[in-house]
Amino acid sequence: MSVSVFEHPWLGGLFADAEIQALWSGEAQLAHLVAFERAFTEARTAVGAVGAEAAAEALAAMDAYQGDIAGLRAGMAQDGVVVPALARQLREGVSVPEAIHKGATSQDVTDTALALTLKACTPVLSDRLAALISALDRLEADFGAADIMGRTRMQAALPIKAGHRIATWRAPLHCHVSHLTQAASEACQLQLGGPVGDGSSLGASAQATADHMAAALGLAAPSHCWHADRSTVAAYSNVLALITGSLGKFGQDIALMAQQGISEVTLAAGGGSSAMPHKVNPVAAELLTTLAQFNAGQQALMQQAMLHEQERSGTAWALEWMVLPQMTAAAGTALTAALRLAGSIRSIGG
Repeated sequence: MSVSVFEHPWLGGLFADAEIQALWSGEAQLAHLVAFERAFTEARTAVGAVGAEAAAEALAAMDAYQGDIAGLRAGMAQDGVVVPALARQLREGVSVPEAIHKGATSQDVTDTALALTLKACTPVLSDRLAALISALDRLEADFGAADIMGRTRMQAALPIKAGHRIATWRAPLHCHVSHLTQAASEACQLQLGGPVGDGSSLGASAQATADHMAAALGLAAPSHCWHADRSTVAAYSNVLALITGSLGKFGQDIALMAQQGISEVTLAAGGGSSAMPHKVNPVAAELLTTLAQFNAGQQALMQQAMLHEQERSGTAWALEWMVLPQMTAAAGTALTAALRLAGSIRSIGG
């Protein structure tokens, strides 16, 4: 049994997004953590802080590393973060252990892994947004001239063209594409502040080390340490909530339009009932509304997670780990469901 609907053995049939969830998997996260340590050793070697021979041995050890997951789990339970246990494992048998991790801190590693994950999630979400915009373009071409009743406060108002309502569904998606790109450019930064975030552990070569690492990892070089500044992370999650919110409006409208007696939209398929075989439930539309409400609530938690006390928080930081992966999965699932829903529309209006 799973506590997450995204990974549940049968609830996942409705909620899961295998592509997004794979990007948050333990294997993917461990690869990002090790990628940081590898890039860090290479950068420290490039600036002369680590000798070439020691670096070669350390890099070879990292390349051969097979994670002891039980040990990482025990370390996480003890330290509240996995990096101390990871560093110990990476240093096993290395003659100059200081060639690995020395000068960095756990949050540097963990936050950089987060940035790498968001970088991987962004094109998946962007491609689905673009596909959905195209699907709505096709709906407008096919049905935009049809007459439907405009409704205000859920009451019949004046007739409108279906294209007007379709345009309302589509318009925010263009904004979300640009907002997601902007949020990713700000959130997908290397983290490298050292123990208290001031870079002092790296000495005069701190910026050169960061620049070398950022280039190696394909991230932006940090303009400042963001250990306790979570604004870019919250901004990224806010875009996720905006995406699901807009898709929820689309889903809610379709569910209302599909009601018997209204019948302004015909769907090719829907969900069945165990007791009423005549029913065709607008499952995808309902799912969009549910996911919009879910991410709206999760974004409130991400705003709470901005409150990092002093130079590092152990509470707010951990809250991000609980919330952000599910928000990305919800956005991914919503986009897939919206594409499926748009593709299932067979008529709008008369």
